[in-house]
Amino acid sequence: MPKGYIIGNVTVTDPEAYKAYVEGNTPILQGRHDAKYLVRGGKSQVMEGEAHERHVVIEFPSYEAALAAYEDPDYQAVAEIRKRNADSVIVVVEGT
Repeated sequence: MPKGYIIGNVTVTDPEAYKAYVEGNTPILQGRHDAKYLVRGGKSQVMEGEAHERHVVIEFPSYEAALAAYEDPDYQAVAEIRKRNADSVIVVVEGT
């Protein structure tokens, strides 16, 4: 079965407030949804097009598991912190 991924492309507008999002989402995604962070920030360089400043790739056992993690009401409550303190694009993708 193909794995699923949540891919985030984010520009943080309030770094101090954004820390609460990172601290809140990690136990939900890792503990409840078997998430594995493959990319979480770090250096990057846009080679073509435009992108936000921060990149996150989270792996899940399946596409359905990634959707369930994103739709988890507890995650959505924490995601409100991200929405208030960052500009972001979040995509759920099925792997090959």
